[in-house]
Amino acid sequence: MTTSNQPHSYGAMSRTELEALEITLVQKYDEIAAAKLALDLTRGKPSSEQLNLSNELDGILKGQYILQDGTDVRNYGGLLGIPEARALGASILETNADEILVGGNASLTLMHQYLAFMQPIWKQECPEGVKFICPVPGYDRHFTLCEHFNIEMIPVSFNGQDPDLDQIERLVQQDPSIKGIWCVPKYSNPTGTTYSETAVKRFSMLPKISGDNFRIMWDNAYAVHHLSDAPDQLANLMALARHHDTNDSMVLFGSTSKVTFAGAGISFLGTSREKLGEFEQHLSETMIGFDKVNQLRHVLFLKDMSGIARHMARHAALLKPRFALTEKILSKYLAGKRIGEWSRPNGGYFVSFDAIPGQAKEIITLAANVGVRLTPAGATFPYGLDPEDRNIRLAPTFPALDSLQQALEVFVVCVQLASVRHYLKS
Repeated sequence: MTTSNQPHSYGAMSRTELEALEITLVQKYDEIAAAKLALDLTRGKPSSEQLNLSNELDGILKGQYILQDGTDVRNYGGLLGIPEARALGASILETNADEILVGGNASLTLMHQYLAFMQPIWKQECPEGVKFICPVPGYDRHFTLCEHFNIEMIPVSFNGQDPDLDQIERLVQQDPSIKGIWCVPKYSNPTGTTYSETAVKRFSMLPKISGDNFRIMWDNAYAVHHLSDAPDQLANLMALARHHDTNDSMVLFGSTSKVTFAGAGISFLGTSREKLGEFEQHLSETMIGFDKVNQLRHVLFLKDMSGIARHMARHAALLKPRFALTEKILSKYLAGKRIGEWSRPNGGYFVSFDAIPGQAKEIITLAANVGVRLTPAGATFPYGLDPEDRNIRLAPTFPALDSLQQALEVFVVCVQLASVRHYLKS
């Protein structure tokens, strides 16, 4: 794609060199277009091989539907979930079993239900509108929920591995209409970073300087999704919050959606016993209970944290080659050229790529025009607006390795072509 005698930094190249490189890249791009590809790197879905790891869920109950306490999981009742599943969720989210509710396959549904529960409280306190802090780049579906409930979003950038806590504390202290913050604290979506112990401690004390009914929405979606034998360690938010008497403000989320069957998993919400009781009352007006049969299936299949660790090691064995391939191709064609930076996560499902400012939309359009779909530019920011137009979320988990390699090779051509044209215009 580039010759060995070209300067590493595109910004250091002469106009003649840039024009020659553009010709080479356009030729490569036209070859890709002729191949009529149809590849997709948009969403972080498990691959079919990963889903196959949980096929034992089918038939695992063998007709046994009665819990040790005599409960028949086929019947009504038990809105908070069966005790065994609540204990499993407590292990994953690192809190107490009596602080856990077990839901359906999507923690996103629990987030929506919790926001709906809080709306009357927040609107009474802030009739002119409620605001949330959103660390960016972040998870697009969190932003969609805020838009749905007409919650104004305030983006706050990361400062290294952590959201900018100094700015967050100033905002919360100054504006009581800020009622919450979204957090993906471990292997963050999309950056892959894990919050430091210092940051988690500061989050645990944040409600002490906020307005009333402030909520930390702690979406620990990737708590067990390691890619390394030396996984990141995340401090226990709930334990710290109990110490500071702020646990009423903590709302923890997680699920097995990328652990077992993405479309048939179980989800978890954790908060203080008092606040969980209030939320249970809210849910009881519209539902009787979640799928307890599926909860029991998951308990029998995963068993405990040791069982989860063994199962997730099998996931990691499938995912490591995909992330290694991503790093290999990005490094081979883009390293040292100062036209992009990317994350090297220790877990999770994404690689976050930052192009030259102003180039993300162009790169994504170039890729789409030759059959490679990427997450839309701006998706990792509130309202779909990346102020620098540079962040692109790559999702390498779903495609087969050969398809992933094709998609990434297209991507790096598009990055180089957009970057060359940028420098030719400057």
